[in-house]
Amino acid sequence: MSSTHSSYRKIFGDAPRSGRVGMGSSPSRMHSAGYRSNHRTYGSPSVMSSTAYRRTAAPGRVFSSMPESVMDLTQSTAVTNELKIIRTNEKEQLQGLNDRFVSFIEKVHNLEQQNKVLEAEVTLLRQRNSEPSRLHELYEQEIRELRARVEELTHEKSQMHLDCVQMNDTLERVREKLEEETRMREEAENALKGYRKDVDDATLARLELEKKVESLLDEIAFLRKVHEEELQELQTSLQATQVSVEMDMTKPDLAAALKDIRSQYENLSARNQTQAEEWYRSKFATVTEAAARNQDAIKQSKEELSEYRRQVQARTLEIEALRGHNEALERQIAEMEERHNNEIGEMQDTIQQLEAALRSTKGEMSHHLREYQDLLNVKMALDIEIAAYRSSTLKIMQHHPGYQNKITSGLLYMSSQFQLHAVKDSSRLIQRPTFVKPINPIPKITNLP
Repeated sequence: MSSTHSSYRKIFGDAPRSGRVGMGSSPSRMHSAGYRSNHRTYGSPSVMSSTAYRRTAAPGRVFSSMPESVMDLTQSTAVTNELKIIRTNEKEQLQGLNDRFVSFIEKVHNLEQQNKVLEAEVTLLRQRNSEPSRLHELYEQEIRELRARVEELTHEKSQMHLDCVQMNDTLERVREKLEEETRMREEAENALKGYRKDVDDATLARLELEKKVESLLDEIAFLRKVHEEELQELQTSLQATQVSVEMDMTKPDLAAALKDIRSQYENLSARNQTQAEEWYRSKFATVTEAAARNQDAIKQSKEELSEYRRQVQARTLEIEALRGHNEALERQIAEMEERHNNEIGEMQDTIQQLEAALRSTKGEMSHHLREYQDLLNVKMALDIEIAAYRSSTLKIMQHHPGYQNKITSGLLYMSSQFQLHAVKDSSRLIQRPTFVKPINPIPKITNLP
């Protein structure tokens, strides 16, 4: 504004500051006061008398006598003094109006500076508003990726669930097979117990037969001994009989009878011994064959039992491994569900924060737009007041044609600048709120005659 005042002083000179209005006054109030003062000035009796004097003092009028000319000179001196007072008042009023106009220009300049600041803030807010949209797109993309990942994990979970069901079915089949194998093992153990009982019975029978064989052998030896003793006795008796026969030829032949008896007993003993040996051999062969069969069955049962035990151990290890794998899969699924639930909760919190930031940004934007609308209303009020000042200035030009050359350029420049600002403001109100700094300040009008 110092440059504005310096250029103004160079063109029109200094002006008194008696009629200057402060920047803190309302534009509408200054306008109404200035307009009322101008209206009272141009409607006062002194001005009317001066205009009546101009109309009566036409160039074609001729004064006839000297006293009348002296009287007219006195009247003209009084009128001239009155006109000087009126012009002095008009000059002061115009200077006050000029000061007010300069204050209006300063206020407009300040408002334009504020508009620029608001424009920068609006641009910054729009950039911030655009940045959350980009962040929203990024978060939307990340949410889509996370949803795809959740779907993939859900698919994996379903696949793992199917695998778990299949493993449970396999486990049930293995359990059924284990139960069947256990039942077969119990049956084999029961059969083995029966075979052991048979083996024990066969062993007892063999022992009894051995005892019988031993007793028979002892009996045979005893009978053989008895037979030998009887034979010796018979021989002794036979010798005695032979002697008696030699002595007495009338006694019967006892030797032949003894031979017959001996031969009979020997045949009977041989037959009994042969039958006992054959029965012993057959019974021993039967017992040995049964024991061999029982040994083979026991060996086969032991092999089957060891095989069953090995299969049971293998199935038990498989069941434990499947159970551990199933528990690990269930823990992994639970951890993944918990982790993804936490991530989804964090994303929802982030989305809510972004939405809250977007709402606050929109609120700030609406607040700045309201402030801009208020400033625009102030500017329109200033435009109206400047238009009123221009109309009053035109009235002054009509009553004082000599001022026209000095203020016409300023009025035309002011009109063109404000029309330009009005057009630009109207177009930018449609698009966005921006203002253009005026090229040159409006000159201050002072040098009045």
